[in-house]
Amino acid sequence: MLRLGVATNAETLARMADPLAERGIEVTHVRTRERTLDLTQPPEWDVDVGFVFPPRMMEGGVADALLDVPWVNDRDAVLTSRNKGHVLAALGTADVAVPNTIVVSNPVDQDALVDAFERFDPPVVVKPNSTTRGVGVAKAHDLDSFLGLVDYLDLVHDYRATGDRSFLVQEFLPDARDYRAMVVDGEYVGAVERRLPDAALAAGQWKHNVHRGAEATAVDLPDSLRTLAERTAAVLDIPFLGVDLLVTDDRAVVNETNARPTIDDASKYRDGFYDDLAALVRAQRE
Repeated sequence: MLRLGVATNAETLARMADPLAERGIEVTHVRTRERTLDLTQPPEWDVDVGFVFPPRMMEGGVADALLDVPWVNDRDAVLTSRNKGHVLAALGTADVAVPNTIVVSNPVDQDALVDAFERFDPPVVVKPNSTTRGVGVAKAHDLDSFLGLVDYLDLVHDYRATGDRSFLVQEFLPDARDYRAMVVDGEYVGAVERRLPDAALAAGQWKHNVHRGAEATAVDLPDSLRTLAERTAAVLDIPFLGVDLLVTDDRAVVNETNARPTIDDASKYRDGFYDDLAALVRAQRE
């Protein structure tokens, strides 16, 4: 039986274990964080394929060297998806629709910040370039609020150990529907709509991340949005990808991607999802 080492012990591992076991793939956890590893000893893991490069790049590099196995979504795939500016630039140059966005590399002077803000009709979205789950994403309705947000980013970026000192200024799309489409080995395999409860919307919340209280409901996307998700995965050359789509009455754009997406319950994917996933895992050994 082929052994698959999963780098994160969370919902994805629990959900995929039984379906993949039925298809001849044993799933085990490869723990790389919040522990010690003796590099003079043989690796404790006996796996044939890794499933999504670990979230911490430094510890992931150690595990990668010890394991010496192929990954479903290797280090390059995870780093590519994590760099939001890179993703939007790559997609935009490939004629894939994305939100109007300016990347700011700190520090810049106030005139440049004012110019960036004034290119948009407020409010604007300000987001760190490389965080997930909506962490640090904020909305600025006026110039003073925008400059105040940048002041906080300046404080963070002042720390010499901060590797990424960039952030995005992006158009806000009011009333956009928020979808997460999944692509496995180039093919659309299902999607959910992420929506905040009515009470949260009434209270002024606007970020539709599941980790911030949004509910994910299975949806059947039209062919145009399926194609948009598949084109995104093809441009980025990432085999297992979550593609976040924002859809208004007149536009559909790729907002972000996730090369470490959580696998939801099987009812939210098309029939054959786990067959496709098992085939992708096996293909890494060919």
